[in-house]
Amino acid sequence: MSTTTPWEQVREESLATMTHTERAEYDAATVDAEARLQLAELVYHARTTAGLSQTELARRAGTRQAVISAIENGAQAPGGVMLARIARALGGTLGINIAA
Repeated sequence: MSTTTPWEQVREESLATMTHTERAEYDAATVDAEARLQLAELVYHARTTAGLSQTELARRAGTRQAVISAIENGAQAPGGVMLARIARALGGTLGINIAA
């Protein structure tokens, strides 16, 4: 009979073996991944709420459908200029709030 190890246990054991530098790189990568996913969800939700296809949003934002797709699947993190173009293409504006 095989047993399974909970993901959190495996993660904690792996993190415990990392050097300080490896942990810093891991933490930075985690922040990047979370930001990409949050932006992906934001753009997807705004686009679908507006009833637009990726192709139409791309046309309005002056980019390619592949760029919108990459943003929405988290493969590409859009910069501030691209987010502003997307917001404008959706009839809105870009606002950034940094909470402490």
